[in-house]
Amino acid sequence: MDITSAVHTLTESANTLFILIGAIMVLAMHAGFAFLEVGTVRHKNQVNALVKIMTDFGISAVAYFFIGYYIAYGSHFMSGAAELTAANGYDLVKFFFLMTFAAAIPAIVSGGIAERAKFYPMLIASGLIVAFIYPFFEGLIWNGNYGFQGWLENQFGASFHDFAGSVVVHAVGGWIALAAVLVLGARNGRYRNGKVVAFAPSNIPFLALGAWILTVGWFGFNVMSAQTLDGISGLVAVNSLMAMVGGILVSMLLGRKDPGFIHNGPLAGLVAVCAGSDLMHPVGALVTGGVAGAIFVYLFEWAQAKIERLDDVLGVWPLHGVCGVWGAIACGIFGQEALGGLGGVSLMSQIVGSIAGVVVAFVGGLIVYGAINAISGLRLTEEEEFNGADLSIHRIGANAVE
Repeated sequence: MDITSAVHTLTESANTLFILIGAIMVLAMHAGFAFLEVGTVRHKNQVNALVKIMTDFGISAVAYFFIGYYIAYGSHFMSGAAELTAANGYDLVKFFFLMTFAAAIPAIVSGGIAERAKFYPMLIASGLIVAFIYPFFEGLIWNGNYGFQGWLENQFGASFHDFAGSVVVHAVGGWIALAAVLVLGARNGRYRNGKVVAFAPSNIPFLALGAWILTVGWFGFNVMSAQTLDGISGLVAVNSLMAMVGGILVSMLLGRKDPGFIHNGPLAGLVAVCAGSDLMHPVGALVTGGVAGAIFVYLFEWAQAKIERLDDVLGVWPLHGVCGVWGAIACGIFGQEALGGLGGVSLMSQIVGSIAGVVVAFVGGLIVYGAINAISGLRLTEEEEFNGADLSIHRIGANAVE
């Protein structure tokens, strides 16, 4: 009995440590979001990029702790600390892990609406998104709420499979960002006589640093989505690696060696492989990542050149929104046993589940950002935008002027 108890205690503590490491790795990814944005925006908006990611994380943690987590999973932490320490506090650390996913939604949006958004209205929007919109769909898919997954299984033979959040996190974040970008409109001077005016990135090394931090942290994002040590799979790790590499190589070729495309390429591949990283063969993951790299390059260039109102600074709609949807569909393709996968997935369920995610995210985003825009406005004044968000909002620039 003592040995059994000791083994049980060891298992619980190992699982707690496992998911805690994952939470810390995804927490570190937020530094990646920050530096990717810092390097991409113009110099006069660098401070604002850093501050947004930090404060969005803070408001997300509070919103998810008190409201969002309960909506998604029906659990709360309004009990004594003695009860919360059960199983080495595993449930608390699981919340921490999932909260870092939830906080990725405002971080994704931040890159799309950079350089022209007011501070507090966008912060309020972030809180509402993480408290209500994101956890509604999260619970629908990852907790089986409202019978949606059961309906898919009855109709198409399998539920919607999204192991680490290609749609639940990334596509939802990307399509919410699209709504925010459309409500805000393009940056002043971005289009002239119907043609896009290039706004060069302020710091390619910072952009590259952000991409590398995200890439490394992503292995915690994907592998630790198993949530327990006995569920860990080397297949998830290698599939993440292969999708990342596919994204790099294709974005290098199609993006004509452009550093912005090359450093976003691995992120496109990793977004896409989240859904099926536990099912695909590594070759399927390589193809999935390569297609995602192509989607990002072509769609980013098309959107910037053809749709004036869609001034998506970091390209978060193609990167997260569209590549996330592609990842869920790719899971339904390359997850099949006939193509070397583990099976148990339905392509129709993957398509229907993806459409549901897009609708919830885009409509929810339009409601939240549209309402706040009507009440307080989301956009900086023309003069504030010209001076830059750093000076207009934070009263300080990224570098001291000698």
